[in-house]
Amino acid sequence: MPTLLKGTDIVNDEWHIVDDGDGMLPAAGDVIVSLERWLEIADELRAARRRAGVWLDVDAEPESIAGHLDRIPLIAIRFPAFNDGRGLSLAALLRTRHGYEGELRAIGAIHEDLVHYLVRCGFDSYLLPDGRNTEVAQRGLSVMSDYYQGSVIDPQPAFKRHQRGR
Repeated sequence: MPTLLKGTDIVNDEWHIVDDGDGMLPAAGDVIVSLERWLEIADELRAARRRAGVWLDVDAEPESIAGHLDRIPLIAIRFPAFNDGRGLSLAALLRTRHGYEGELRAIGAIHEDLVHYLVRCGFDSYLLPDGRNTEVAQRGLSVMSDYYQGSVIDPQPAFKRHQRGR
C-alpha cells in the first residue's frame, strides 16, 4: 500500500484518487479527479460537503487550472517516471506564478531520494509507491540546512541571504 508523507510524518490518506476510467465516485470521502472531471462535478461535491482535488499529469499547462485554484484544496501532480522533472517545474509555477496556496501532492513514480527536491519546488505531501523506503524519504527532508539556489520556499539565493565576511 502506498505511504503518504506530509512533512516528515506518515499520515493516513483521506483522499481517494479516482481515474477517469473508474466510473462512479466512492459514495463518501474526499476525491482526487482529473481536471476535466473536476469541472463537471465540483459544484455537486461542494453541495454534498465533500472536497474534490485535482490530479494533473506533468505535461499539463498551469494556465489550464489557474482560474480555479481558489476552489481546489489539493492538486496532485502525477509523475510518470522518477527521472521526469516536469512535475517539479509545474509545482514551482503553480506556487510562484499562480499563487496556489493549497496542498500540492506528488503521486506516481516518486523516489524517496528526491523528496528534498519536491519540497524545494513547493510540494507539501508525497504518496510514495509500494516498496519505497519511507525512512530514507524522511531523512532526506533534513539532509541540507542551506542551499546556494533560491527555491519556492526561499527565493533568495545564498549570496543574498548571507552577508560576506561574517
